[in-house]
Amino acid sequence: MATRASARRPVGTVTRGTTNPNRLRRMDRWIAAVHGAELRRAAEPVAVDLGYGAAPWTAVELLGRLRTAAPRTRVVGIEIEPERVAAARPYEREGLVFRHGGFEVPVPGRPLLIRAANVLRQYDEDQVAAVWKRLCARLAPAGDGSRGGLLVEGTCDEIGRRHVWVALGPEGPRTVTFATRLGSLDRPSDLAERLPKALIHRNVPGEPVHAFLRDFDRAWAAAAPYAAYGARQRWLRTVRALTADWPVTDAPVRWRQGEVTVAWGALAPQG
Repeated sequence: MATRASARRPVGTVTRGTTNPNRLRRMDRWIAAVHGAELRRAAEPVAVDLGYGAAPWTAVELLGRLRTAAPRTRVVGIEIEPERVAAARPYEREGLVFRHGGFEVPVPGRPLLIRAANVLRQYDEDQVAAVWKRLCARLAPAGDGSRGGLLVEGTCDEIGRRHVWVALGPEGPRTVTFATRLGSLDRPSDLAERLPKALIHRNVPGEPVHAFLRDFDRAWAAAAPYAAYGARQRWLRTVRALTADWPVTDAPVRWRQGEVTVAWGALAPQG
């Protein structure tokens, strides 16, 4: 029989804790743009920065960026390593607190947002579905015109130039977003190394994500003449070409930010 102490033990394992200021800016701005209305409508909009790492920068920045879209948003930074929580406490302020915990997400009620960036990278692929299910169960439910809470889980490089994330609602995965600093991109498939754990081992022939990245590279090559007008124009032309064969769910206003979002079902692993 489990002891009371073990029952309270946070769920998950300690991450490397690597973090840098401004690393998650692309993800944060996307969240503010696509989920800001849900946060504004909520009576108590709570967002969770799950596994923020060895320093609290990402939680501090998340609060600032979300409040540009929804000024009443509160952020809870959650870390499984107690020493990291203690180190973050001096940065607490109105709307920002830090708590010890893991995938159980120890906050009252159901948050409207859980962001888990660079957390599942160290886990095995076959563990991802269970973690997603657990985190989605903690989200605010849909209803009364609301789509409910949002889980954003993904991976980026150390300085945030390249990032891929999956967005999930209470019902499960919805979309996959590819985001990049366009000036640093040689070809779209460079983003493959930042695929989240659910997809990174599926970038092989016969899997949808491999076919998508192949078509992305081909469209990028075909749009080479637009490079004379800048990387953004080449990207816009490339993504527009992708819409002929892939269910791109966003619009040029997001493409101009170096993003493209595709329905999860089109990229989901086979088998």
